[in-house]
Amino acid sequence: MFKSLGWFTVVVLLFPLTSCKKPGNATTAFYYWKTGFKLNEQQAGLLKQTGNNVYLRFFDVSWNDKEQRSYPNAVVRFSDIPKGLNITPVIYITNKTFENIADTAVTTLAGHCNKLINELSAEKKISYTKVQVDCDWSLSTRDKYFSFLKAFKKLSKKQLEATIRLHQVKFKDRTGVPPVDAGVLMFYNMGKLNADLQQPSSIYNSDDADKYVAYLGSYPLKLDIALPLFSWSVHIRDGRVIQIYGKIARRQLADPARFEPTEGLANYRARTSFFLDGIYIKQNDIFKLEETDSNTLNAAAKQLTQHLPKQKHTTIIYYELANIDLSKFNQETITQISARF
Repeated sequence: MFKSLGWFTVVVLLFPLTSCKKPGNATTAFYYWKTGFKLNEQQAGLLKQTGNNVYLRFFDVSWNDKEQRSYPNAVVRFSDIPKGLNITPVIYITNKTFENIADTAVTTLAGHCNKLINELSAEKKISYTKVQVDCDWSLSTRDKYFSFLKAFKKLSKKQLEATIRLHQVKFKDRTGVPPVDAGVLMFYNMGKLNADLQQPSSIYNSDDADKYVAYLGSYPLKLDIALPLFSWSVHIRDGRVIQIYGKIARRQLADPARFEPTEGLANYRARTSFFLDGIYIKQNDIFKLEETDSNTLNAAAKQLTQHLPKQKHTTIIYYELANIDLSKFNQETITQISARF
């Protein structure tokens, strides 16, 4: 989610499968992170072809500074839900919420979250067996967040998952291990967003991942895996990053009337000043294109399977379905990636 699960939206090169892993033992699923849940025909078809599994963001929990309280934000609005869809509710909680909430209010927050999930599920007769909580907790918020998870688990009586970042795997003794049934390793957004055009992609690159993957074998939670399907452009002006855009892709940047390649095939300089889809682009602004494709996913899968401990079953969750580029990621590509686990 570009909020957290992200920052936030074919020729397959197959590497040899590791001998200790049996291919085809993974479940394929997709995140859906837009506020309005409405599948188009292609998205519904892809879900049906890959198992009909969706991790659907139900709402965010944010902190209101003025009123000094937490509140639900960006609550999902449902359209029709296809029959046979297996939905796992996901809630994203800002770390700021746990920085500010009183210790005595944590259990109440868990109750409010559980109630809202149940109300939204009942509205569309959604039956679910587990809930996923997404929060990039810090050392100062760890105790309150873990207390929230314990309280929520007790109230919901469902299986509970928590998202895990790579640094939380490597430094588990310091950051702690969430009291949940399973973790979901967010295997993207691992590099630093910067204006250096020679730096590798911040979405996924093997060098940054190498600093952490060796610690996967000793992590005490079962880990499912989240992989990226998104690409974005880093907007740079006067040597500084000013924004990232998921909607500015190679197609727009390849327009020779507006952009020219600079310092490599993935970097583009604006020839003049203009507006593009409501975005002001100034002459000499640079766009650093960071793309994800099947080669990226194969490299990530190869790196992960070399270090993940043996486990009976793994769910591979792709981020995310609402903004997927179906010209790059089809059923065959996705299935082949998942089969590597």
